[in-house]
Formats: sequence, structure tokens, C-alpha cells
Amino acid sequence: MPRPTKWRRVSAVPPVVYFKPAGVRLRDLSEISLSVEEVEAIRLKDVEGLEQEECARMMSVSRPTFHRVLTSARRKVADALTSGKALRIEGGNFAMASQTFRCAPHGHEWQLPFEAVVRGQPLACPRCSSPTVLPISPFGPGAGRRGPERGEQHGGRWRGGGR
Repeated sequence: MPRPTKWRRVSAVPPVVYFKPAGVRLRDLSEISLSVEEVEAIRLKDVEGLEQEECARMMSVSRPTFHRVLTSARRKVADALTSGKALRIEGGNFAMASQTFRCAPHGHEWQLPFEAVVRGQPLACPRCSSPTVLPISPFGPGAGRRGPERGEQHGGRWRGGGR
């Protein structure tokens, strides 16, 4: 039985989640799915210019795991660019660096750090102690994210959605 996948920390969900070649109709395109943690790996290493060890620490994974995620992401991006395929950013095994929660009965909002979220401890509102707590989606309104069939929320973390 394989080890369960460790949650990867990401700082933000990309504001744009779909890229396609210009001049090609959407229905004529093949699609490649890039996970949110793969985009985070590319951002940390290639945009921020950090060393792999620092990137791995920031994502809360080992350096070999970071290398595998980065290699997979680069391969997918290269395939999309050289083959004229669309790129869809969706799903993955990640938790936000901090997650916002809302108390359902009273609307109180607060944030928890990544470490507290991935421990999976029961949540309660810090102001009124209500156990009816809802995570606020990191995919804000208009972020281009599809409905729950693309990724289901589990305790403030987003899982799945890849193809």
C-alpha cells in the first residue's frame, strides 16, 4: 500500500487557470492539466529564482519531492507549448499557506496557518465556539474554477480534480 500523499503548501491560487493558443478554437484543442502545486513549484523556482532546498521548505515537502513536482510541471508546460495544447490549472494535493474559515451561524471569519489546517484538528469558531465552520474557497469568485466536480474540499484543503 503506497504512502498517503503529503499536502503541499501553496501561497496562492493562480488568478488565471486556463491558457490556450491564439487562433485555435477551444473544441479543436487537446488539454493538459497542471496541478496548483506544480504551478507553485514553477513560480518558486523559475519566477522567484529560489534554490530547490528553499522551495521545498516553503512547500513543506522534501527536496526530492519538490524536484519531481517541478520536473512534471516543466514537462507539461513544454508539451503544451511545443504541441499547441491548452493548459488548465486545477486540482492537486495542496493547502493554502493560510486558510480562511467562516462561522456559519454568525459569519465570524478567521485564518489558520498551513500547519494547523493539515493536522486536521476539529474546528470551532474562536469567537462563539460554534462547531459549524466552513472554509472559504481559495478560488474566489470569477477565478475561472469549475464546480465541485473538479476538486472537492476536505477540511479546508482542496483535493483532486486532475485528469
